[in-house]
Amino acid sequence: MEKREPTYSAIRRNIEAVRKMEEAFAERRTFSDRMVDKIGAFSGSPAFVVLHAVLFGGWMVWNIGSPRKFDPFPFMLLSLFVSIEAIFLSTFVLMKQNRMSKREDLRAHLDLQINLLSEREMTLVLQLLQRISTRLGVRLSTEEIEELTEETSVEELASQLRETLPEE
Repeated sequence: MEKREPTYSAIRRNIEAVRKMEEAFAERRTFSDRMVDKIGAFSGSPAFVVLHAVLFGGWMVWNIGSPRKFDPFPFMLLSLFVSIEAIFLSTFVLMKQNRMSKREDLRAHLDLQINLLSEREMTLVLQLLQRISTRLGVRLSTEEIEELTEETSVEELASQLRETLPEE
């Protein structure tokens, strides 16, 4: 008899749903978002470091050894270009981080909704199990089971977290 691999259709559906969500997020990016992403990706790469090392090294060698210097030591023009580039790169990085933060917020909200749904489902399953146990005469009444079969108040939980966790 041939052994069949189990089909994980729920897992496949979830993976496909996440893929579609990520694809939709990528498709909604504006032209400027795509440019910022490309600049951010390139500025964080080894090629960026090598390019700058070659450019800055060449600039310095040219202006030290060449009779046709355009930016003599202490390389004020180079310093100006590097400063301007730093301003733009930091702005691009912040723009990308802001967009990624919005994406993470969306994921966090999705996680929260799924967790709340799962908590509600588990409460109902425990309540059903408790009813079945009672009907069959199986004694399960413990304090922990009683507590778990009660619905969790999100507002009360959030309030307790605010009171307990330190402020930043």
